[in-house]
Amino acid sequence: MYNVVGVRFKKAGKIYYFDPVQFDLHVGQYVIVETARGIEYGKVVVPVKQVTENDVVLPLKQVVRPADERDSLQVEENIAESNEAFALATTKIIEHKLEMKLVDVEYTFDRNKIIFYFTAEGRVDFRDLVKDLAAIFRTRIELRQIGVRDEAKLLGGIGPCGRMLCCSTFLGDFEPVSIKMAKDQNLSLNPSKISGLCGRLMCCLKYENDDYEEAKAGMPDIGEFTKTPDGKGKVVGLNVLERLIQVQLKETDRVVEYALQELLDWEKNLI
Repeated sequence: MYNVVGVRFKKAGKIYYFDPVQFDLHVGQYVIVETARGIEYGKVVVPVKQVTENDVVLPLKQVVRPADERDSLQVEENIAESNEAFALATTKIIEHKLEMKLVDVEYTFDRNKIIFYFTAEGRVDFRDLVKDLAAIFRTRIELRQIGVRDEAKLLGGIGPCGRMLCCSTFLGDFEPVSIKMAKDQNLSLNPSKISGLCGRLMCCLKYENDDYEEAKAGMPDIGEFTKTPDGKGKVVGLNVLERLIQVQLKETDRVVEYALQELLDWEKNLI
């Protein structure tokens, strides 16, 4: 077992585990930690706990020390300079006539690297741009291409529900979302109704999917033929939450709605 503490570097970023060493850390406290990309400043979001080897990536990085006021000021300075770098990099992108859109700029805490996040339709030859930026900032430069979901997460916004985007407020990771989830929930398959600001399927389709799958258990599929008190028919509709089945009767073409339990009890009496 390993003692770990969960740290997040962005508001809705992924949680990473670190060795708390001898420090007495609590949720909401800021810490300086050692990461793969250098020394970083993060917030404790999971208190010290024990986990198994399968739950962590070894070797486990350590918490260097609790953060102090000077570290907080350093972060604010980094943010201010990142904003300046954003404006300058945007100008350079225009000068080089590159088909890319700059989304965000981030300094690592120790200022050993500056990362430029961008979106583009395809591959971009930005070698000359990197040379210009390196000459200006005199530090390591990284240009990282991201997808439209990552862009929405970084920029934030208001979703169709009227609330702030889930990805930018509390979702640490993107989970797979499929059109089947929308079908199972009897939602309109109009792309404008089930897509978020990023243009992809809304993450919230995943939230109730497990409940719908559980509720659908034991119910026939649409298109399946079933026996009813009024004769054999084809299932043409389902109300999963209310456990109702719409059946088009074979002899009359009439559509009749039955409760699932009603059909189960009727079939039970036939046996």
